[in-house]
Amino acid sequence: MLPVAGLLAVTGALLLLALVVLPAGPRRVPLARLDPTVAPPASALAGASAAAGAAVERVLARRGLVARGTAALERAGVAVPLPDVVLLVGLATVVLGALGSLFGGLLLAVVFAAAAPLGTKVLLGLKRGRRQAAFADQLDDSLQLMASSLRAGHSLLRAVDAVSTEAAAPTSEEFARIVNETRVGRDLGDALDEVAERMDSDDFRWVAQAIGIHREVGGNLAEVLDTVGHTIRERNAIRRQVKALSAEGKLSAVVLMALPFGIVGFLSVTNPAYLAGFTEGLAGYLMIAAVVVLLTVGGLWLKKTVAIRF
Repeated sequence: MLPVAGLLAVTGALLLLALVVLPAGPRRVPLARLDPTVAPPASALAGASAAAGAAVERVLARRGLVARGTAALERAGVAVPLPDVVLLVGLATVVLGALGSLFGGLLLAVVFAAAAPLGTKVLLGLKRGRRQAAFADQLDDSLQLMASSLRAGHSLLRAVDAVSTEAAAPTSEEFARIVNETRVGRDLGDALDEVAERMDSDDFRWVAQAIGIHREVGGNLAEVLDTVGHTIRERNAIRRQVKALSAEGKLSAVVLMALPFGIVGFLSVTNPAYLAGFTEGLAGYLMIAAVVVLLTVGGLWLKKTVAIRF
């Protein structure tokens, strides 16, 4: 009976504690939280993150890198603010450098630390290239849609708005930006030229020039867009053929550029003493510098070889 009585006593004590601690009714919301003019209190982590982002933004503004960095993120279609990207890359550099130093010494730490900014740059370049390629592939269909809207009696701005709602990304995003900028008073020609510059599209520059000439002298813009769209369609077919023929060379360039880093990383983990001689004297550092220079020259050479523009 004693164990049962003890169990009942403990259960009763827990129930009594629950009745005392837990609120009797629904939780009341403070009146300050119901006031829309009062901002919610920020957590310590959010405050520290905001302060770090503001500090990074001040440094970038002092060096004049805000406009260039923001433009690079816009071309890649990245919606994250520039200070946050720089802060994340900096943290990744420190963490990877510490991991490299822990597992393989100074040389692997340098390689790992350099991987964060270089990897970010490569990733942004890939995203920018894919976004621009998708825009180029969708341009002829977008021009057909604009021409159809013009034939239906819509205005030029309404035709641009139709593309922004009917086309796929990134064309819809860029045309929506054109519509929004013209609504706040920007000239349509300037907005079109900026899209052509951001997308690095010679085809869209032709479109912007055709629309600009039409706004000055008039004419049948739908027919002009059909002609430009036909030309762009033929150029896209040639571009795809060139891309298929040069794919093997691009893959070879990627393998050749990644092979030295892969070998260094593998040897640093499996046999660190094999690479220790490169960091023990001046001759080793000179050899590392020579390798970096030769690798840079070779990378630029391969890039010029496989990059075909027409």
